Parts: sequence; C-alpha cells; structure tokens
Amino acid sequence: MSGTAHTRVALVTGASGGIGRAVALRLAAEGMAVGVHYAGNAAAAEEAVAEIRAGGGSALALRADVAEEAEVAAAFDAVESAFGGVDVVVHTAGVMTLGPVAEFGLDDLDRMHRTNIRGTFVVAQQAARRVRRGGAIVTFSTTVTRLAFPGYAAYAASKGAVDAMTLVLARELRGREVTVNAVAPGPTATPLFLTGKDQETVDRLAHQAPLERLGTPEDIAEAVAFLAGPGRWVNGQVIYANGGIA
Repeated sequence: MSGTAHTRVALVTGASGGIGRAVALRLAAEGMAVGVHYAGNAAAAEEAVAEIRAGGGSALALRADVAEEAEVAAAFDAVESAFGGVDVVVHTAGVMTLGPVAEFGLDDLDRMHRTNIRGTFVVAQQAARRVRRGGAIVTFSTTVTRLAFPGYAAYAASKGAVDAMTLVLARELRGREVTVNAVAPGPTATPLFLTGKDQETVDRLAHQAPLERLGTPEDIAEAVAFLAGPGRWVNGQVIYANGGIA
C-alpha cells in the first residue's frame, strides 16, 4: 500500500467512533482513500479500517495527539506516504466537559481548550500546508454556540474559536482552490452527546428540532461529504447540521 497514488485522499481525525467514524466510512464510500486517526482506541480504529477495506476501499489507522505538532505532522506524513498526498482533511476530534461558569474547574477548561482550540489549530496548520489544490478542509463546531444551553459555556467558547479560525483560514488560502468550512452539529446520537443525560433530557432535546429526532452520525457525514466533494462554491461558512433546532 505504501506509495500508492489515489485520486482523492482524506484524513479524518477522531475517526475511531461516533461522527468521525461515520465520516470516514462515507468518504471511503465516495471512493477516497482514508487515514483513520485515533487518539487512544486503536482497536476501534482498526475495526473502521477493516470495514472500509472489506467494502473495497483503502484505509490505514494512525494515532496522534491532535494538540502535538510533531505527532500530527507524522500522521500527515503517513497518509502521504501510503496514498500519495492529502486532498481532504476533516477534523472531528474534540472533547466536551460541561458545568456552570461559576463552578467550572479551570484545569478542565484548559484540558478541553487544549484539544478543541489548540488541536484544531495544529491540524488546520498542517492541512493548510499540505492539502492539494482543489481540496477541502472541514473543521467541527457546534450548534450550542446558537442554543446557549446552561452548562455549555466553556465548550461553546472552544467551538466559537474554531468558527473564527476556520473562516480566517478560508481567506488565507485564496488562490489555492481549497475550501475551508466548519460543520456545526446539533444534538446527535453519539456517546459524546448521550453520556450523562437521562432519557427524559434526551427525549426533550430530540423533540426540539422540527424534524423531531436526534441527528445521527450519518446525517452529519452527509454534510461533510458534500463539503468534501461537490460543494465547491461553499467556502468560509459554518454549516449548521441540526434538523432546524437553531
């Protein structure tokens, strides 16, 4: 597999589970070779790789702390070595810690912002240097920046920073024909969203959207696939994939 050139190549961070896994599988179904990034769950990443290969696609698993420049650079190196380059970078990796501002631990704030802000910046920096002409960079924000739910201030602040850097990067890449957008999911049925919520809370949130259900990882992956493929005139935008909740 090393050195093989592919028409389109994607690197998806946080692809061992949840939305990231759905994105990796969807881009593979679109014919892209996929680098399946993970932070700690190697077995889950290898399962995603096996599923892609079983469907006739090309994939490899790679580990990195997204906030560490050398590790992220090595992940990009691995994808380029295996598949010949990088065309699409989708950065889904992130963490969420909740709590009211008055009681929120500053160590928790620092840990979350290290992953969500620094991590996004490090991945975006490598993507800006390496994505080939005509490619796409997709970061991940959140609809919570609009919903302003109590307890989400620190998380929303970290994703507001993602919005800002994404839109600036789109303008910095003028002349490269590389699009840069953010996807902002609403309530989506993933472990990140469901953990710590009772069924009553889940049901209430599910019915707030006009479509009266939670989103699925596949719903979000569909939006990413559009931005990574045919959506060439969408650039410098935050796309709210949330069923109309906000």
